[in-house]
Amino acid sequence: MSAFNKFKASVPVAWSPNLYITLVRGIPGTRRLHRRTLEALRLRKCNRTVMRWNTPTVRGMLQQVKRLVVVETEEMFKARKENEAKHRALLPPIVINHLLASATDSTK
Repeated sequence: MSAFNKFKASVPVAWSPNLYITLVRGIPGTRRLHRRTLEALRLRKCNRTVMRWNTPTVRGMLQQVKRLVVVETEEMFKARKENEAKHRALLPPIVINHLLASATDSTK
């Protein structure tokens, strides 16, 4: 099971007025109908997320391209973004010293 599927399994699925749709597979090699559907959803590049209303029309479009996209509710999207922010906050800052040791000795 992939990490993303584990994450989706850990968050309870509830009805949401908005759906967050992420394109996770590439567009080249797909059927023209699927490409047109992704264009209508405004998904042009991989790993891009758009927010759409949870309507029967949008759900029908998602049913067509379900193997290319990941659909999240608002709660799932916010939880994923919080986890990413926590992970990013744990990384230590990068400190770069451009002065060489011999250059600092010669200035003294």
